[in-house]
Amino acid sequence: MKKLQILLIAGAAAFHFACNPLEVKELVDPNNPSESSVLNNATRRQVQFLVTGLEQRHRGYVTNISQAWNTFGRETWYLNASDPRFQTDWLGQAGRVPDAAYFGFGATGGGSYATPYQCIKQGYVLIDAANNSGELSAQEKRAVAGFAKTIMAYQFMIPANWQYENGIRTDVKDPLKPGGFRSYTAAMGFVDSLLNAGYDDLNNGGTTFPFTLTAGFTGFNTIDGLKRVNRAIAARCAVYRKDWQGALTALNLSFMNLTGALGAGPAHTFGAPPDAFNPLFYVLDANINTIIVVHPSVLADATPGDARVAAKFHQRATPVTITTDAMPLVGTHQDKRWASNTSPIPFIKNEELILIKAEAHAQLNQTTDAVNAINIIRNAANIGNYGGATTQAALINEILYQRRYSLWAEPWGHRWIDARRYDRLNTIPTSFDQGTIFKQFPRPQSEINWDLYAGG
Repeated sequence: MKKLQILLIAGAAAFHFACNPLEVKELVDPNNPSESSVLNNATRRQVQFLVTGLEQRHRGYVTNISQAWNTFGRETWYLNASDPRFQTDWLGQAGRVPDAAYFGFGATGGGSYATPYQCIKQGYVLIDAANNSGELSAQEKRAVAGFAKTIMAYQFMIPANWQYENGIRTDVKDPLKPGGFRSYTAAMGFVDSLLNAGYDDLNNGGTTFPFTLTAGFTGFNTIDGLKRVNRAIAARCAVYRKDWQGALTALNLSFMNLTGALGAGPAHTFGAPPDAFNPLFYVLDANINTIIVVHPSVLADATPGDARVAAKFHQRATPVTITTDAMPLVGTHQDKRWASNTSPIPFIKNEELILIKAEAHAQLNQTTDAVNAINIIRNAANIGNYGGATTQAALINEILYQRRYSLWAEPWGHRWIDARRYDRLNTIPTSFDQGTIFKQFPRPQSEINWDLYAGG
């Protein structure tokens, strides 16, 4: 995404005082235009900028979530010699527990809290700009709304899973008058409703999406393709809500393909400056002391001959060692999934959808279908068909194990969320770092400050 192609909405307009100190005039900033400049009869070009800007906002969570959530779930360690808090705080060493000003979370929440809400705000502005434009047909406006709501729903799931039982705000269209906090169950129900609303918009949006999407949506840049992405995200939402039949229904309308490429799916794109590089790419064997490494338990628990191990993990010529107050942390392997610093990063893919199918069937005691889906994943990893028990408990154990390697270190923290939703956080090992496994995080200081301010 080129800088000049992206229109990002500033949180507040810039102002200056003229000769009369009581007369406030708005400055025009071409890089961060005010909302009013696009909400009143936006041109097609302006709407295009907003669409591209939404895609840019959509990828904003990747760095923080990949570093933090995958550390919490012990899929990886984010080793940073220049700042020990990435080890002591994120691993919960020496009794460290999260608070409202938690490092890496802080006053704004970084990529895990504030950034998703910025993306959501961008989505609302896009919808309003399209609806108020005289250059778009009614059908085109529905198509834009469907795309925006799909992305916004994905983003709402980030703070929801970060806060979990502490709840999040979902009524946030007016940032100066946000609604109250809603429980995890209510928030995920809201996400489901937003996805359904987006799907309905897309169903009434014609056949051709009226604006250009980045290469990350190649194969999904038509109305039909976007509907399939919407239903894929709905399937993820459904398993979080324990709506197993709903997950299967969504999968049947998604891009799931039992015989297709497991890596197929929409992706976040990256590029050379002025765009941003892939934040998860590290040169193999580079002599550095800031890097994401494979957690030792992932290596220890791998099935011999699993092709995913060879495809994803690179054994470093020289391990990375970080000394903490608790013990030395040694990273012997690093991530090798990304060919270059401009490689795209999928945000949902066919492999996850097949595993969702397996889980939903297992939960519904549809054993044959569950085993068939498991075997697709196992055979792709060259470890052969499943030969274990076919009780529901045994199948769930197998599915969670396969999710651990198929979805390893994706920018979502799958293992942390999976362990929590099955009440298995105590199975995540801490012996390698003498840390603590966190269940959830408190509301950030900015939310507390806002409630104090709003309450007078």
